[in-house]
Amino acid sequence: MLVHGGFVDGSGWQGVYDELTRDGLRVHIVQNPTLSLEDDAAVTRRVLDGLDGPAILIGHSYGGAVISEAGTHPNVAALVYIAAFAPDKGESVNTLIADPPPGTPVPPILPPRDGFLFLDRDKFHGSFAADLPPQLAAFMADAQVPWGVDALNGAVTEPAWRHRPSWYLVATEDRMIPPPAQRAMAERAGSFVVDAIGSHAVYVSQPAAVADLIRQAAA
Repeated sequence: MLVHGGFVDGSGWQGVYDELTRDGLRVHIVQNPTLSLEDDAAVTRRVLDGLDGPAILIGHSYGGAVISEAGTHPNVAALVYIAAFAPDKGESVNTLIADPPPGTPVPPILPPRDGFLFLDRDKFHGSFAADLPPQLAAFMADAQVPWGVDALNGAVTEPAWRHRPSWYLVATEDRMIPPPAQRAMAERAGSFVVDAIGSHAVYVSQPAAVADLIRQAAA
């Protein structure tokens, strides 16, 4: 099950979907509204409820918070984090990004509008998708999904990574979640870690590397 992050929707997983379905794996893509963490976890659990066997739950970016919250579901066998947040109990994405180290790139998130967040369109390519063609990055910037402030502030109640084995892909060129922060969260979760040379949009730019890690978890 593939869970997208903030500002985007599930269509970005197509390359990963194609890789995995070629192997005969059954793949589900969760379309979260990203209004609140509580709601997104509930949407994810509803998909899990419909499965007749164990699932690998994969989250990108904010999707890592979603799988951390929803992943205690009995149908979840393992977790895979793709350049993702892995909050502990009581933590939110907001608390994890509150105090970036000096010199760390700051995501170009615009001030909230009516309770929703967007990335600065002109800075989207460089910050979110630097390794994608400019035309594709521009499309993603113009197709942004409003990200609810309640999703940013939603705190995890019981992190699934404390109860399930996990894998983590660190995007080494990420300018949204600093790679050292990714490594720290992966280490805390006890995840098996691999690196991929890619931007925050590594799930789009490096689908084979992402799919390889998912295959390891599935095995």
